[in-house]
Amino acid sequence: MSRHAAHQANVLWFLPTHGDGRYLGSAKGGRAVDLTYLTQVAQAADRLGYFGVLLPTGKSCEDSWVVASALAPLTQKLRFLVAVRPGLQSPTVAARMTATLDRISNGRLLINVVTGGDPVENAGDGVFLDHDERYEVTNEFLEIYRDLLRGRTVNFDGEHLKIEGGKLLFEPHQKDGPPLYFGGSSPAATNVAAALVDKYLTWGEPPAQVAEKIAGVRTLADRIGRKVTFGIRLHVIVRETNAEAWDAADRLISQVDDQTIAAAQKVYARMDSVGQQRMAALHGGRRDKLEVSPNLWAGVGLVRGGAGTALVGDPQTVAARMKEYMAAGVDTFILSGYPHLEEAYRVAELVFPLLPLATQAGDRPVPVNMGPFGETIANAVRPELRIAES
Repeated sequence: MSRHAAHQANVLWFLPTHGDGRYLGSAKGGRAVDLTYLTQVAQAADRLGYFGVLLPTGKSCEDSWVVASALAPLTQKLRFLVAVRPGLQSPTVAARMTATLDRISNGRLLINVVTGGDPVENAGDGVFLDHDERYEVTNEFLEIYRDLLRGRTVNFDGEHLKIEGGKLLFEPHQKDGPPLYFGGSSPAATNVAAALVDKYLTWGEPPAQVAEKIAGVRTLADRIGRKVTFGIRLHVIVRETNAEAWDAADRLISQVDDQTIAAAQKVYARMDSVGQQRMAALHGGRRDKLEVSPNLWAGVGLVRGGAGTALVGDPQTVAARMKEYMAAGVDTFILSGYPHLEEAYRVAELVFPLLPLATQAGDRPVPVNMGPFGETIANAVRPELRIAES
């Protein structure tokens, strides 16, 4: 194992504020995603010991700040990874929002910096900057935003942003503000990551490609004396056997027709996100070559933007593949699966015991009935607890 390998990992789950169900690309098996359901997913993640949850952002989602504010009082330890949007938000307003939600959640806020990669959606939001200009704005935004959260008075006169006497009157709960997460595969993005963020995120590309990206960002950060940590965004389809897992993957896209795939790929083609281009290149819009690396399946990306790959297999296989990413330096996994409530349980119950988690089982709530133990046999005998071997 290399000197940069991660020896422990945190695992986050995903709140499906843009929809959930048993099948992709179809209303069949669709599930109403309202506050009651999102509460179920969040409280399950909290109880199961997930480090936090990612809330997506964009016009296809419920607003992440409003949802996180609603769920924070209904959870105990769960952290909320919520997006700031350079170009859409003033950095001073974003800093006030951040400080407030960090305080009312008692320091359970994480920040996802999202630059945006769909020119059509950006135009609908009034943003008409090209790819590199958006990262220029992101760079200026983060310089201002970080200084505000650190208690500094900000005077800034940049190419895109100007602030005179900016200051937070109410500081965040976490010293210097919540950690900053950020993803992007272009040179413009990796330069921002190396200079200004805490955790660089990649989508689920094959391990060799992920290792190459991580090495590049680490080199850039080393040159300016900074340390950046690394995370990955993946889906998971885990079952007790590999055969069951692959059957579940096939069922997940069984309702997707060729016209739906073609329409989705047309949307991806208009985007200027390098990361989205890399995701689409893994499958090329074709169903016949979806295992792009051992147990890494690109079927989700046929109809879903952003993260488009899933780890597929039995618990030992999924854990082994996660450890391959850890060997490259990944210490944070942001996972999801369909439906999100059920798959959250499968991952926690089947895979967590096989991983070196930074948040260990002893840190998670223990049921008062001394579980887990399954259903009592004949109303008298508790079944034997069998822990899977790593």
